[in-house]
Amino acid sequence: MRIGLDTAQHQLLWSELVERVQFAEAAGFDGAWVFDHFTPLYGDPNGPCLEGWTLLAGLAAVTSRIRLGVLVTGVTYRHPSILATEAITVDHISNGRLEIGMGAAWHQPEHEELGIPFPPIKERSERLEEGIEVMRLLMTKNRGNFNGRHYRLAEASYHPRPMQKPHPPIWIGAGGEQLMLPIVARQADAWHFSGSVDSLARKSRLLDQLAERAGRDPKAILRSASLSLSRPWDQVRHRAAQLRAAGFAYLIAEWPSEGKRRLDEFVEKVMPELAA
Repeated sequence: MRIGLDTAQHQLLWSELVERVQFAEAAGFDGAWVFDHFTPLYGDPNGPCLEGWTLLAGLAAVTSRIRLGVLVTGVTYRHPSILATEAITVDHISNGRLEIGMGAAWHQPEHEELGIPFPPIKERSERLEEGIEVMRLLMTKNRGNFNGRHYRLAEASYHPRPMQKPHPPIWIGAGGEQLMLPIVARQADAWHFSGSVDSLARKSRLLDQLAERAGRDPKAILRSASLSLSRPWDQVRHRAAQLRAAGFAYLIAEWPSEGKRRLDEFVEKVMPELAA
């Protein structure tokens, strides 16, 4: 089982984030993940919150092995053509260590504060699927054309191509069963969500069915879930074992509120068992 670490950039400055990600790399985590918000989600609302994609480029330059991603990128925040060029740039700086995490966005107050349109969920889900299709075209084709409801390309090309072929893995973070999981089934290389094991297992079974209807092998879609490190270690082990049994092959450990000492204990006592 692969284990990633949510490095949680709320209230942190660059030097602190570098320490967290370099620790994750030295400790053997598969990936380090940041989020895509412009204000902290807890604590002082005026505290620091570095932008996710430029942050990834900086972290790529100060690491050498660990994979890097945004969990997840709100499609409303950037035009997908521009996001594709940013992703390719990070993929090159990291020498092919990028994971592209995508989502439909949810934080309406943040949109309103920054003057970013926040359409209804149906339109945001349409933009997510069209945006992924636009990004995939720009990452793999020359003179690409796309005529969607929300986005268009006209004989568009971008170079260089990504280091990873045909492109970095595309993750979708989503849980909605009517609009979002069908998009995961059609478009995602990996699916991430959180919740109870029973809920995740049920959604994963539904995703299997939706992928088959879309003409895809369900096994081609990696399943990922969050793992709290603030529970007793026996409970952490139990949740991980249940998720593994349900077909989840990637766990993203949440940076514990108890601090780094708790994380050190996880790395020493629990992570080797989960990664085996």
